[in-house]
Amino acid sequence: MIDIGRMINGSHPTLLEFYATWCPHCQKMMPIVEDLKELYAGSANIIQIEGEAHENLMNEFNVKSFPTWILYKDGQEVWRDSGEKPALELEDMIDRFV
Repeated sequence: MIDIGRMINGSHPTLLEFYATWCPHCQKMMPIVEDLKELYAGSANIIQIEGEAHENLMNEFNVKSFPTWILYKDGQEVWRDSGEKPALELEDMIDRFV
């Protein structure tokens, strides 16, 4: 398991995506998230968390819907949103903190 706390508090921005396997919006976002992982390899952490398998993390991060996006920089939450997002919107948000 990835040490999410270490990633969030690390030097690179960290984008968490909480998703569910049954969620059609999450399924639609999967290829975009995979592209983001490649695009930001070495400069940002992109972490996908299957929410129903990790209810403790959903509670810890106060996640109420899927997909939920939370961006951290230097241990601080700097952005949060939910729902389907265009790739460019996610890239623009990450670019602000890289």
